[in-house]
Amino acid sequence: MDIGIRIDRAFKKYGSFVAIPDLSLEIRRGEFFTLLGPSGCGKTTLLRMIAGFNTIEGGDFYFGEHRINDLEPARRNIGMVFQNYAIFPHLTVRRNVEFGLRNRKMSRERIASQAEKFMALMKIGEYADRLPEKLSGGQQQRVALARALAIEPEVLLMDEPLSNLDAKLRVEMRAVIKEIQNRLGITTVYVTHDQEEAMAISDRIAVMSEGVIQQIGTPKALYQRPRNNFVATFIGRTNTMAARVFKRGGSAGLEFNGDCRVPMTNLKEVKDGQEVLVSVRPEELVILGTEVPGEVPALTAAISYSTFLGLNTHYIVELGDGLQAEIIQESQIDDIIKNGTVIKLGIKPEKVNVFTRDGSQSLIQGV
Repeated sequence: MDIGIRIDRAFKKYGSFVAIPDLSLEIRRGEFFTLLGPSGCGKTTLLRMIAGFNTIEGGDFYFGEHRINDLEPARRNIGMVFQNYAIFPHLTVRRNVEFGLRNRKMSRERIASQAEKFMALMKIGEYADRLPEKLSGGQQQRVALARALAIEPEVLLMDEPLSNLDAKLRVEMRAVIKEIQNRLGITTVYVTHDQEEAMAISDRIAVMSEGVIQQIGTPKALYQRPRNNFVATFIGRTNTMAARVFKRGGSAGLEFNGDCRVPMTNLKEVKDGQEVLVSVRPEELVILGTEVPGEVPALTAAISYSTFLGLNTHYIVELGDGLQAEIIQESQIDDIIKNGTVIKLGIKPEKVNVFTRDGSQSLIQGV
């Protein structure tokens, strides 16, 4: 039976370097949970602490109600899938999948049936008698996943399992992994630095930086309402702009470049003239045309260049003072706007995110 995972005040250091200073986390039973962040942020260190491969200098780790700090990896009932596949080159596909089952001293019949079941599930049954060198990277990763699942672990741990595959195979395999996890309902902890991959497969994501969790949430919540500017810039693409708060009577809003005032209805308590950072996704900037009425809030920009990508056209524009912004607009029948054209841009105020000047805190209500 799959279980939940609870981590209370984890601490890990290497010599004088503190990799994880004080981390607490709860992963729900049957959840696909991803640790996401740049290289060196502590995500793999935390995964290896859960697996028992790294020592725990502080804190408590629980599988369900059972504290596992002192359990050897072999007794934690985990399945592990590594970045480099870690399948045995001298064993056939079948023998690789059977490896963990044989170590558990199962009967010959049970070993055979479990191996057949999970080779069929991963669609590698036709390669059962091949050696790994005769398989593609995607097929080898399917073998590694089948081997990890065949022992029916309580927890599945995956460390950058797709990073060695080409782009097309990565997309294919992430769909396979999510489908299998949904079917089996096994509690899964997945490590990646690829935010698109994380958003495509995760129930929830923990965004990490320097051993600290910056925010935990669904892909939609992280994208639409990041808690700070680090999360906003790490999850998806965004344009970061400086602005000031204006307050007049009971209304408030954002002032850009001293002339564009955008009313806001969802700001927290802010002060008139307060300097802020504004995160505007490329799809939240709207091309209004070359001229707009004076009462319409609009930024002035010049088209630097464009990229036609079928469904959408991407524009890079100059906003002045060397600041560039990206716009994603649904492709139109009309011609693509020429380089050098001066245009007016509208901002969708209900969708932008506003942070303190240092980017550390959101100023949007409810975040």
